[in-house]
Amino acid sequence: MPNQSRDERRKSPLWAKITLALGVVLVVVSGSTFTVVQVAESKVKDAIPDHQLADSAVKHADIKGAKNILLASLDTRPSWSKTHEASHTDSIIILHISADHTQAYMLSIPRDLLVDIPKYNNGKYQNNEHHDKINSAFAFGSLGLDGDTAITHGMTLLTETIKQTFGITPDAEAVVNYDGFKDILGQIKQVCLYVDENVTSIHVGHTKDGKPAVPYTTTSAGTNPRPNYVDGQKVIPNTYKIGNRCLNPTEALDFARQRDFLKPLNDGDYGRQRHQQQLLKAILKTAVSQGLNSPTKLPGLLTAIGKAMTVFQQGISLEDWAFGLKGLDPDRIITLKTNGGKFHEVAAPSGVGSSEGLLPDSVAMFQAARTDTLDNFVSTHPTWVTTN
Repeated sequence: MPNQSRDERRKSPLWAKITLALGVVLVVVSGSTFTVVQVAESKVKDAIPDHQLADSAVKHADIKGAKNILLASLDTRPSWSKTHEASHTDSIIILHISADHTQAYMLSIPRDLLVDIPKYNNGKYQNNEHHDKINSAFAFGSLGLDGDTAITHGMTLLTETIKQTFGITPDAEAVVNYDGFKDILGQIKQVCLYVDENVTSIHVGHTKDGKPAVPYTTTSAGTNPRPNYVDGQKVIPNTYKIGNRCLNPTEALDFARQRDFLKPLNDGDYGRQRHQQQLLKAILKTAVSQGLNSPTKLPGLLTAIGKAMTVFQQGISLEDWAFGLKGLDPDRIITLKTNGGKFHEVAAPSGVGSSEGLLPDSVAMFQAARTDTLDNFVSTHPTWVTTN
């Protein structure tokens, strides 16, 4: 629609690229690729309401310029709301969008990164400034709370930790519930991606006669998986072999969760980071390629996205996100390997456990996200780009 005015174009693709790949967070599709005029804007806002970080005075922000979006997924357990059990972030991703809004990068922050977590009071718990793994920042922010309040305060402290550690002030945030991705994947049926290493599941398997069963048991900390047996028979785990694969919703989420038994790369949490990046990119690409532009498909997709994540828009309206990101092509999302994809262990305070730090080049990578110079970083670190 080349003759439309800017205002008309902003109203037309109501949900133009507001995430589905920022972890699947702020984009869903737009421009000439995906235009939806039949879905009322109010329904979009109802499906994915805006949230605000605690104690933040959000003013209208400009969509122009480079943007950094913080994505965090939770390891929340079903008992969380009843027991107030602390929920850690299973993965943390910075989605950087270049100033011209045509190029995006995904940078994973290692969950075991040793950082200084700022002082914070959520009304129920006072966190004193201390050194800990970055995946505990959300937990300390949300202790004693549940529901949306826990998510708000957890994300607030994680955001403050990101600012203090990297000097990056996120332009938007999203908390992703990976279990909720089942509904999103249910809308697109399957995703196809390249499995770059043999993956054995510790969560999903079956008995000899085909009944679903958990193949491994773990300690309370979720470590040291041990084979599980049913009626004396060892449970057979799902496996994902190297090669191009199309995975159903259960398989796709299971593949992206694994960090044990990764072969032949044996890259543990870095493998999981890479696979989660792959899944997010695959979901967005699949949604676009299927042309989810019908009024019958879009409402279900929006509802699923709303269940899977909590979005903090930080003063930028959905319309502005949609219009501003209309030129972002899913195929141009570059995923980067922090620390070159290898664990860099550092000494940690007593009780914190195995922790890691950032190599100088990783520090430079996050600095490049802050200054919008990741194109230069990529040109000098080609091996840090995930190629599959």
